[in-house]
Amino acid sequence: MASEKTATLYFGCDAQRIFDPLGMKDTGFFPGPGKDSRLVTIYQLTPKGLRPGNQTVSNVYFSGAGGLMSTAEDYLQFAQMLVNGGELNGRRYLSPKTVALLASNHTGDLVNGQFGRPARGMGFGLGVQVVEDPVAADLRQSKGTFGWAGAYGTNINIDPQEKMVNIILMQTSTPQLQRDFENAVMQAIID
Repeated sequence: MASEKTATLYFGCDAQRIFDPLGMKDTGFFPGPGKDSRLVTIYQLTPKGLRPGNQTVSNVYFSGAGGLMSTAEDYLQFAQMLVNGGELNGRRYLSPKTVALLASNHTGDLVNGQFGRPARGMGFGLGVQVVEDPVAADLRQSKGTFGWAGAYGTNINIDPQEKMVNIILMQTSTPQLQRDFENAVMQAIID
């Protein structure tokens, strides 16, 4: 069984190269010392309403898609760096070519209709979903928007065309709420 020390060895380079320099003090695979009380209670929707769900923190399975924890403030730092083409506050973290490669469709039509994604108009880059055709996908996002639809309804959209990031942190997957949010954000853009 891996320990927190092992996780640091596996992911220390991410912390040293990305998380720490970006000031992402609340991002990691384990809550920091004294931060257990800051973890939110995860709820799941049941026929009897919302009930507390699985609250375990794994010290075995280290994955950004299945265990990396963060806050809205930290997540925004990371996303703002990506929307800026790999730079934030005058410091370069990734090259613009790396960000472009990350946000390019590498799977063709294979992800369409998979894992709750729209049946058309989507692609998948290097760890992110990519909007290839917003009309076909029935999304209120710009072509080329990329991001991640996370567990329990969290969602991040990084829109290079509008130089905009939006983050939704919610407890249950509510696609209509996400579409309403996207509508409101896009309608607020007037130039």
